[in-house]
Parts: sequence; structure tokens; C-alpha cells
Amino acid sequence: MAPEHLVWSRFVQGTQTLYRSRRLRFDDRFAGQYRPLMDLDSGRRLRILEVGCGPGALAGALHRWYPQAAITGLDRDHAFIKFAKKQAPGITFVEGDATALPFPDGSFDVCISNTVSEHIAPEAFFGEQWRVLAPGGLCLLLSSRKGIVHRAECLTYSKAEADFWARAAHQDDTLERYAIAKYPMNEQELPQVMAAHGFTDIKTGFVTLNLCPDHPGYPAAFARDIINAGRHSELDAITAVEHSQQGRFPQEELAKMRCLANQRYDRRIALYEGGEQQWDTTVALIMVVRGTKS
Repeated sequence: MAPEHLVWSRFVQGTQTLYRSRRLRFDDRFAGQYRPLMDLDSGRRLRILEVGCGPGALAGALHRWYPQAAITGLDRDHAFIKFAKKQAPGITFVEGDATALPFPDGSFDVCISNTVSEHIAPEAFFGEQWRVLAPGGLCLLLSSRKGIVHRAECLTYSKAEADFWARAAHQDDTLERYAIAKYPMNEQELPQVMAAHGFTDIKTGFVTLNLCPDHPGYPAAFARDIINAGRHSELDAITAVEHSQQGRFPQEELAKMRCLANQRYDRRIALYEGGEQQWDTTVALIMVVRGTKS
């Protein structure tokens, strides 16, 4: 398998990180915020393409929210597509490039993406979606904005971990090497650029997600999912360091970092199960931009 088809899962965000974090963000309890902003006709058999689908969490949510729609997910990362095919039956997953979509003109009624636009030149990102959309088709762009993060005290790095991450960050050139987030746009620019590429009737809105394990309205399973999403993010980040900085850190140190991370998250789970509220809070803010191919 060519390395470029494993770049994201190997060096940027691991499969478990991306799947678990997106599964939280597209949990059915938040559908009441997303669906009015997407404003899709649930009575039609819509042809929906998710561009940059990752391991398939958003595609899975769309399949639940719009059961009559035909959902296709596309990503260039082989590991993500392999995982998605196992996790989300009833959805078509395709390995391919967002800048050269492997579909004929007018193939879809809806194109949707989540945190993809900042990694692709706008002319290719919007141009290809315009091409594969049918007349009157919709472009839906979801983009993570700056939210709020307060970690539980028990999740604070030990001195050894803080030293490890400082050394890893000093030697890390992943963003530059793979042109990650090369095309950032602010909340004003996103709709402006969509309009500049021919889309009309543009609307914007925001989804606010409170991902606090101690929220009294959340069942225990969801609270544990929130905590463990952080665990897997850290474990995947250690593996990314192992892949991107081969030979710079001995296996013994990497194993120690994984052990320390697991111990911290085990402690957080134990505090939750013991009823000791920490009120560690992540508030995720998702911008939704909706435009029409006139």
C-alpha cells in the first residue's frame, strides 16, 4: 500500500481517535441541532456523498437520520475506508481523492464534508463538489471552530510525559510535511469562498456540543465514551510519534507513555464510577455552511 494512502491514519489522527471523537459529535442526541441546519428533505431518496469521510462516523449518522437516502463515503486513507466498511453496513465507502472525485457529473444531490476544507485548495474542494452535484444540489460544509476545553486534574501529564511531549513537538514537522490545515478560513471567509465558487442561497449556523462526562443528563455509557475518546486520542498520538519520528524514541519509553496515559484515564473512569464529579468539560463548536448549486 502506497504510503500516501495511509498518511492521515498513520501520522495525523489514528482511526480510533477520529472514529470515537466523531461518533460523540454525531451522536443521535445532537441530531436536533444538525438536522435543521442541514435542512434536507428526509422524504426523498437523496444521493449523499460525504467527502473525507474518515472512519465513517458522520456517514453512519446520516444513514440513521435519513434512512431513505443512499449514502456514499469517500476518503483517500485506506485504513479509514477499511474500518468504515466494517462499522457502517448499508453505506457505500470508496477510496479516492477529494480533488479528483471518481464520479460522473451530477451524480449526487448532496455533498457534505466535516473538517476537510482547511486541508484542500478551495478551487479543487468546491470545484469537484460542484461538478458531481446535480442542478439544485446542496453543498454542506461542517467545520470545527474554537471551543472550550478544561481537563480533569487527574489527567494532567506527569513530569515524564510532559518532557516526552515537549521533545516530540520540538522534532515534529508533520503539519508542514503533509500540508495539514494549509487553507484555513474563518467564519466570515467560509461562506464567502463558497459563494465565490458559484453556490447561492448560502446559510450558516452553529452546533454547540457539551461533552462533559458529569453532565447529569448523560447515561453512564456515553460518559465513559467521552472519557475514553480522550484516552484513544492520546494513545494514537503516541503511535503517530512512533511512526513519524522513527528511531528517535526507544520502544521502552513509548511503552511507558502508553502505560502512564492508560493509568490516568483509568483513574478518571474510577472517579466517575465513584461519583466524584470532576466537571472536566469540552464544548465543541461546529459551523455549518449550506449552499445550493443553482
